Amino acid sequence: MFTGVDIFQMVWNAGFMVQFVLLALLFFSVTSWAIIFIKYRYIRRALFESQDFTDVFWKKRDFSEAFAHAKKLRSSPVARVFRAGYVEFKRLTTPDGDGSQDFEIPAITSIERTLQRSVSAEVAKLNQLVPFLATTGNTTPFIGLFGTVWGIMNSFHGIGERGSASLAVVAPGISEALVATAAGLAAAIPAVVAYNYFTQKIRIVDGEMRNFSADFLNIVERQLRRPRSTEAEE
Repeated sequence: MFTGVDIFQMVWNAGFMVQFVLLALLFFSVTSWAIIFIKYRYIRRALFESQDFTDVFWKKRDFSEAFAHAKKLRSSPVARVFRAGYVEFKRLTTPDGDGSQDFEIPAITSIERTLQRSVSAEVAKLNQLVPFLATTGNTTPFIGLFGTVWGIMNSFHGIGERGSASLAVVAPGISEALVATAAGLAAAIPAVVAYNYFTQKIRIVDGEMRNFSADFLNIVERQLRRPRSTEAEE
């Protein structure tokens, strides 16, 4: 079993190409772990604050109070979607200079489009940096394999020059080359696990935003149609 000193010594004694491959894998690994830490905190907080906002929204059932609470939740995608829809709703329902209000169907369409744009923007924000994890998981095993193949190729070239194929001659070079494959897998496995985890959580947040948008739009449509029905009864 290798100790830490043995591994460092093998890396130090490896060829230039293998060392370059290991340096590239180190970059992918460090960057991936940084992204994992950042996105985990961001998505965890987004889920928590979104749940907080929806609880307050359905409890209060008042747009102005929900809007005031939404402004405090800066990490909630659902709250930001609501704020965008509420601002568009207020813009369309604010009386004009002559005191008239436009409650036509295009108003509903405009609010719906605003909500859709906001949801798309939030999903894009949630997905930032996540594709790098997929890139790491897909490429680093092959980068490590390339380093291993290159190292083994150099080992056999050295065997040909020495004219000896004993285990004492072959083993050190091959073991140094195999470090690249191990490093590639060490970088890829956490990245793949994290990518699948984040993709699942983003899908959950996306579903929450779309469900809330549909519910909010239904409430807005009932409010916009209420004045017309009242006038018709009078």
